[in-house]
Amino acid sequence: MRTVLLAAALLVFAAPALARVQGEEVTYRAGETEMRGYLVHDDAVKGKRPGVLVVHEWWGHDDYARQRARMLAEMGYTALAVDMYGGGRKASHPDDAKQMSGQLRQNLPLATERFEAGLKLLRQHPSVDGGKIAAIGYCFGGGVVLEMARRGAELAGVASFHGSLGTDRPAKAGDIKAQLLVLNGAADPFVTPEQIAAFNQEMAEAGITYHFVNYQGVKHSFTNPEADRHGQKFNLPLAYDREADRRSWQELDKFLREIFQPRQGAGKG
Repeated sequence: MRTVLLAAALLVFAAPALARVQGEEVTYRAGETEMRGYLVHDDAVKGKRPGVLVVHEWWGHDDYARQRARMLAEMGYTALAVDMYGGGRKASHPDDAKQMSGQLRQNLPLATERFEAGLKLLRQHPSVDGGKIAAIGYCFGGGVVLEMARRGAELAGVASFHGSLGTDRPAKAGDIKAQLLVLNGAADPFVTPEQIAAFNQEMAEAGITYHFVNYQGVKHSFTNPEADRHGQKFNLPLAYDREADRRSWQELDKFLREIFQPRQGAGKG
């Protein structure tokens, strides 16, 4: 009996040290709209750490965005997978996704309001160093984070994975405060060589230093394991690429280390 009680006591005292990534559903408001996000952090990390906002693909706030947030939490950051459509809405067909994402592309003030609402929630979380925030996005979300950077968002860095590059409001000198990382599939028909050239020219004219990686032979949505299924189901030029996924995540890891030096997470128990 004494041995059993001792073992139980050790488990109780060890429990906090064993606690790891904690995810929670969060609701917040952008204007009159209720937004539904997912916030995750590792409670074994000591003290405050940088925060990373994750903006979903055009399908909406889904399990894929949440998984990326969890991966960031495992790296020692606090991450928030935001909701850009409101009410946690998700599209089940490309026509719906196009309509919902298009509404925000055509209404940048609304997109900005929703992005900033998520940013405020993340910045105020007790685990977050509010002066160290980055944003990453996928496809539609990649275009969103680049556009927010162009609009002067107070971010340490922005990373776009297979995101759109075009804009109706090209950056001018002094507009962009964040460091930029762009990860693109060279065989992505949604991001043409002409669009890449225009983006490069825009950045050059604005005097922006950035890192652009073009993965040869890689198609759109290359980081999402569901890309092949979506592509086949809807006859879209999408394809998951395991190697490009791995390499692009390594690029992100390096990027976050650089913009958030010294790297957080070393104080894990």
